Amino acid sequence: MQIGAHVSSSGGIHTAVDRAVAIGADSLQLFTQSPRMWRPTNHDPANLERFRERRTETGIGGVVCHALYLCNLAAPDDGVYARSVAALRNTMEVGSAIGADGVVFHVGSHLGSGFEHGLERVVPAMLEVLELATDETWLLMENSAGTGGTIGRSIDELATIFERLGRHPRLGICLDSCHLYASGVDVSDRAALDACLDEVDATIGLDRLRALHVNDSAMPLGSNRDRHANVGKGLIGEKLGVFLANERLQGLPAVLETEGPDGHGPDRKEVRRAKELRSRAIAG
Repeated sequence: MQIGAHVSSSGGIHTAVDRAVAIGADSLQLFTQSPRMWRPTNHDPANLERFRERRTETGIGGVVCHALYLCNLAAPDDGVYARSVAALRNTMEVGSAIGADGVVFHVGSHLGSGFEHGLERVVPAMLEVLELATDETWLLMENSAGTGGTIGRSIDELATIFERLGRHPRLGICLDSCHLYASGVDVSDRAALDACLDEVDATIGLDRLRALHVNDSAMPLGSNRDRHANVGKGLIGEKLGVFLANERLQGLPAVLETEGPDGHGPDRKEVRRAKELRSRAIAG
């Protein structure tokens, strides 16, 4: 398992690689622009190429880009919808330019209009973005946690989107341990996690699982509330090792999105703690 972290790209997108190496990460995730602003970053082409070079030089494994939190491909509002599609397209373009393995995104919320109505917006938007995907850089749906009109809270909903898109060859998924837990999947229990992965394999295919988010949860099982906790410090605790040690999840980039000790993201100790949890769980 390539245990890594979400890192900053401040100072140039290529700097994310060195930040990942500095904290002992084996993989990395980054935003290609400010996660809370629609305006895209105008990257220097030299920095995009330098990212590829530094990845090769340092031996960093998986690289994924995370799309804006503002994106909502199911938005009933035409303005929000158009900006969401444009932002996701831009992230895919930058991700392809740096040779990322995938672009992770949350599908969004239908805001009460209904799941089927939401899919009428989601499917054409995703088809447009998938035109920019490559064999190297896939589009990855992330399972979500939330209430109301949130789309993607279950494997079944992700599978429905997957089928509506004709099982597109460059469409995959990213599973988040905290989101699964908040949605009622007890990732601390081997049988429950295996049942979830069985469902993924039967409906989408485990070969489409391309990345993991490793987060403890500050909220109870089935709460439908997405609040990350630092590794081993939330309600999943030491049993997050069950998720990290599962045989079918090995070989994947497994990215920490925690606040870390000072609210500025995972540090070396946080990455090491995740690796130790995995090692202890494997040892029995």
